[in-house]
Amino acid sequence: MNELNIDKTHWKKYRFGDVAIQTKDVVDIENTNLTRYVAGEHMGSEDIHIRKWGTVGDGYLGPAFIRKFSKGDILYGSRRTYLKKVAIADFDGITANTTFVIKANEKLIEPVLLAHLMLSHNFTEYSVTNSRGSVNPYINWKDIADYEFLLPPKAEQKRLAELLWAADEVVEKEKREMERMEYFRKLTFEQHTSKKANVKLENCLIVKKRKSKAPHTFDKYIGLEHIESGSYFTTQNGDPQDVLADSYIFQKGDLLYSKLRPYLDKCIIADFDGICSTEIIVYDTKPNTSKEYMLNVLHSKAFLDYIVDKSFGTKMPRVSHELVSDYELYLPSIDEQENILATIGNIIKQEKRIREQIALSQQIKQELINKIY
Repeated sequence: MNELNIDKTHWKKYRFGDVAIQTKDVVDIENTNLTRYVAGEHMGSEDIHIRKWGTVGDGYLGPAFIRKFSKGDILYGSRRTYLKKVAIADFDGITANTTFVIKANEKLIEPVLLAHLMLSHNFTEYSVTNSRGSVNPYINWKDIADYEFLLPPKAEQKRLAELLWAADEVVEKEKREMERMEYFRKLTFEQHTSKKANVKLENCLIVKKRKSKAPHTFDKYIGLEHIESGSYFTTQNGDPQDVLADSYIFQKGDLLYSKLRPYLDKCIIADFDGICSTEIIVYDTKPNTSKEYMLNVLHSKAFLDYIVDKSFGTKMPRVSHELVSDYELYLPSIDEQENILATIGNIIKQEKRIREQIALSQQIKQELINKIY
């Protein structure tokens, strides 16, 4: 990005409130033709695409789900804004009042540029600094409306928008490749393990409940926001000193499984020591079981179908260690487990390579955004 020279001599200063219009169209979820809703967990960090959503009527939607959004609107998660949840809607739907629904003032700004402005380092830093609350910090609209930034003339905006879309398409192409590899890996694993169940997970997993009390003495913290759906590991972590609640202690090599919203498929093997949210179950495995094998079991379609069906709670579905333990599966010998893992090992290596490439492409795109703003 260092070779990209942007002349800002003729750029003008604007307030965020000048170029962004917050809409508050209200929806009665009992009497609407809208079929999809977007909750906070459906939006990914630093991802302007909505890849997941819920279906209206598939469960309890709390009273906060009253906001209508339309195709082309920008959705912005106003809670924990450091997560940078900004997305351009490609369908009409419903969201909660904690998600800002924003239309671009197209006389002044290209919608694509507005969405990417909200992903910039400077905007995020301003939003985090002006957030209120400590446990679940949030930003008010009037607080970000005063954010000031430089904006080029409309002709140059179109050129920059095209540049940003080109960078985004690189990331999207790599993500499509990742999806194909994940599908192939799961299919290969299930082909090797689709035999009659002979054990329950209680015969394979050991739950660990050692806790750390605040103030914590560990270097790293993992919350649900740090685990990507379907991933095998995470490179993200938070500052334990910002965590005021008790947390579970985990060690490198432990299996971490999210019991909250199980359909999000969040389960990893830790590659460092630290503490984690109590919404995460920390597992060791028994001598007859490989942790890597268990990780593939917990990511399998068969287990996901089972655990989503068994989840309880309407507003925030969750599962328990007991429900996880009750799952029946085919467990081969430890040698056969290693053979199965070897078979899918090359696929996993390819996934890791693609993930690293995605991370690099996202970094390049972020540098471009920060260069513009």
